[in-house]
Parts: sequence; structure tokens; C-alpha cells
Amino acid sequence: MRDDRTSLGRRATWTRRGWLSAAGTSVVGAAIGGADVSAHAQASTPQQAGEKGLPLRLTEFQPKSMLHVKETTVPRARFPVIDFHTHVSFRQRAAKPTVPAAELIKTMDAVNLHTMVNLTGGSGDELAATIKNFDRAFPRRFISMTEPTWTRASEPGYASWQAEEIGKAKAAGAVGLKILKTLGLYLRDGGTTGKLVRVDDERFDPMWDACARLGLPVAMHVGDPEAFFTPIDRFNERYEELGAHPDWSFYGKDFPAFKEILAARDRVFARHPKTTFVALHVGHWAENLAAVGEMLDKFPNVNVEIGARIAELGRQPRTSARFFDKYQDRVLFGTDAIPLGKETPQQVFGEELYHIYYRFLETEDEYFDYAPAPIPPQGRWRIYGLGLPAPILRKVYHQNAERVLGTKLVSA
Repeated sequence: MRDDRTSLGRRATWTRRGWLSAAGTSVVGAAIGGADVSAHAQASTPQQAGEKGLPLRLTEFQPKSMLHVKETTVPRARFPVIDFHTHVSFRQRAAKPTVPAAELIKTMDAVNLHTMVNLTGGSGDELAATIKNFDRAFPRRFISMTEPTWTRASEPGYASWQAEEIGKAKAAGAVGLKILKTLGLYLRDGGTTGKLVRVDDERFDPMWDACARLGLPVAMHVGDPEAFFTPIDRFNERYEELGAHPDWSFYGKDFPAFKEILAARDRVFARHPKTTFVALHVGHWAENLAAVGEMLDKFPNVNVEIGARIAELGRQPRTSARFFDKYQDRVLFGTDAIPLGKETPQQVFGEELYHIYYRFLETEDEYFDYAPAPIPPQGRWRIYGLGLPAPILRKVYHQNAERVLGTKLVSA
């Protein structure tokens, strides 16, 4: 399987900003001081072994831990898994290749991954093609969500039109609605110089209501890590990540503050109590589980999933274990897996990725990598396992997802 993953990874490279550029009405580049930081962070010619008197470049620093601690391999999950957060297809204008479903199934079977929830199923003809090639070809192994058509958001009558389109998407086989951070951070009225559209803009109320009426959950991602909203300087714990990708920064310009985005999101939750929401990436604030807990306490219609955030959860294992215990009925398994690419190794689909997630959830191992990469991609730290008990594992691995989706997939 390792050779298969390597060949998949070489097929194509793409950028997150390019994907979101294609999804939104217009995109604003977001890097303040990015050029200087990028130049500092980019890898250059490695120093020769034995050179003395020269400082080691940060990009070349790959320390090996001297800890002698237990290392557990978890090749298969203890219970069947529904990965609620994956991207196995993309809209055509995103210009990103996909991997045939049959190839993905091989890895899924190897790691006890029963179902991949494909959040980016598109809409219209693209959604129909995705459902045909994945969902219908391998029933209950792939299920897909639809997406709003943001390019029409400024047109008269958009609200009612989009609500109707969601109904058509469900009839075609869609199991939910995915909201990318296009809303709140990219989508603008009036072109590239227009005003950013707020997450709680009332024109989208009919869309949220339609999801409630149709029984479709909304998987929402409107905020990135908190550090992405702070200066890219020596105090930023994601300095290397933002230095290599300065366009991931949302600090400055006219971007809303991090807490403003979450407040607008919460107003949506409050206005639509009959709609089921899944706040992806641990409610967009895995760095502050107390705040996420307060949000869950306030909004019983909201759930969270853990995709691409075990780096945050795993460096606060005791707090995380208490969170999983208290909210064991509200936490869904997810990885944010993509079948191709190199720039985000914490997301690239493959056996190694799932082994790390299973190790984090099932064992009490200490100080291990959160991504299959020589340098930690999200920050220079390692994580600790939670050792969750079997009843919680079952809920996180598949039972909570079945409840949210309103369908039996594993136990059918």
C-alpha cells in the first residue's frame, strides 16, 4: 500500500487557495508581510555535514526524540469507522484530479474504514456525476454532500433558488450540505473590491431552513486555526506553516477577527434551532475546548468533528479526554482527507494517516507524530494518545455519524 500511496501523491499538486478561489465569487489574497516570511521559511541548499560556526536553518531542523516510550501500531480501527470529513471529489473548475473509487476502497478495507462522507460533492451535473461514480458504484462506502452555488449569491432571487436546489440535491442522493470558509472569508458582494459577506447574512436563512425541512445536516467550516488571524511573527506558533503558505493568513486587511467569525456563526445556530449543524475541525477552535464546550451546551442542534485537529487535541490529552467523555454523543470522527497532494501531509489519504488517528484515540502512547511527515506541518510539537474506552470509541467512530446523517451505514 505504501507504493500505491506514493504513486498517488505524485500525480498532482494543488493549493488550498486555488481550491477556494474556484469555489467563491471572488478571492482576496491574504498575506501581510508574506513575501518576507516566505523567503525566510523556504528550504534552501542544505548545509554540508560537519560545517561549524553556521546557524542551522529552521527548515533543516529535524530532531529525533531520545524518549524510550511505548510505541503502539494500530493498523485497523477497533470498530468500523465513518469518516465524516473527506474530499474525494471536487468541482471541475477547481482543476484538481480525483482518484477512482475502487482504488480508495483498497485502503478503506485495510484500515476498517467503512464509509467516507464526501463533503465536496458539488451541485447539479457535478453532484450527479459524483454520486454515480462513488455513491452508486459502492453503496454505503461513499456518500456525498452538496454545496451552495456561491457564484449566484448576489443575484436577485438567490435565496429561494438555492433552497430549491438543495431539495433537488437531496432527491439526487445528497446526504447534507457543506459550507466552506468561502462564506465569511472569501465571498464578496460586488466583485474583488466588494464587502465580505457575513456568515450570518440573512439571504442564506432559506438555505438553512431548507436543510431543516429536508433533514439534511450542515457541515460548516467558516474559521481556520486561531493563529491564522494573528501576525506572522516570532510569537506565532504556526510561523513555519504560515511562512511557507502566507496566503493562509487572515490577519489584517478587511478580514474579520477570529472571534467575530465565530460569533456570526453562532447567530446562525441560534436562528435555526431545527437545523442540525456539524461545526467541523472541533468547532473551529480546538485550541480552546472550554469555549467549544460552552457552544455545545448552548446549542443542542450542533455537533463537532475532529478532522485535521488531532495536533491540537493531542497536545492537551487530559483536557481532550474530559471533552470526549462529556460530549461523547456529539463528537464525530473525521480526517479532512484528500486523495492527492503534498502540501498538507496531515490530510493526505492513506493507511499512515488513519493509523495515527487510531493510535491517538485508542492508545495512551506518548509524544508521537500527528502527521506522516519528517517535520510537523502544523506546529513543532507532538501528541499524546487518549486511550478512549470502547463505548466512546463506538460513538465517535460511527454511531454519532449515523445519528446525524439519519441512516444506518455500519449496522445496516
